[in-house]
Amino acid sequence: MKSHEVLTLIEEITRNDGTKYIEISNMVQNGRAELAVERGFIKQVRILQLNIPHSPHVQKYEHYINENYSMPTEDMDHFEEWKKTPEMQKEIEIILKENHIG
Repeated sequence: MKSHEVLTLIEEITRNDGTKYIEISNMVQNGRAELAVERGFIKQVRILQLNIPHSPHVQKYEHYINENYSMPTEDMDHFEEWKKTPEMQKEIEIILKENHIG
């Protein structure tokens, strides 16, 4: 099932093993991540930047996420980390540079 999410923020997610990764997300997904923290699926989530510009790189990553993932529901029983292809990891690195993060 395809999603139609608009990605608007950058967040840092800490896995239960203490490792961290950066995600391009939105407020709904951030709320799901907060719920995942409460349920012990991940250790922490924090927003690094809100209202990021909707650049061509954000649009490309957004399209990838919408084609491959759907927004979790509130009754989720795990937290699904969005796996990135090498191409999408490069897009995230560009998005971070565009937003002066990292």
